[in-house]
Amino acid sequence: MPERRTVYYSGRVQGVGFRYTATSIARRYRVAGYVRNLPDGRVELVAEGEPQELDRFLGELETVMERYIRETQVVRSPATGEFQGFSIRY
Repeated sequence: MPERRTVYYSGRVQGVGFRYTATSIARRYRVAGYVRNLPDGRVELVAEGEPQELDRFLGELETVMERYIRETQVVRSPATGEFQGFSIRY
């Protein structure tokens, strides 16, 4: 059953290529959604897919970007199916 994960990353996550890295990694997985910078310095990532696919995608992203991430908050909810692909939002 597909689900949505809304993830908030804090730390030194803006200005380090976080959004581009997330988009590049997302292409290797069956996930859809977006990533964007927030005005408060955090990065918001919304992704939908099968739970195990989301686990692998987010796990790889966090491994690659771990030196920049201080805290991660995850909110799980039912998938809506509204996304086509994975993109950067501005």
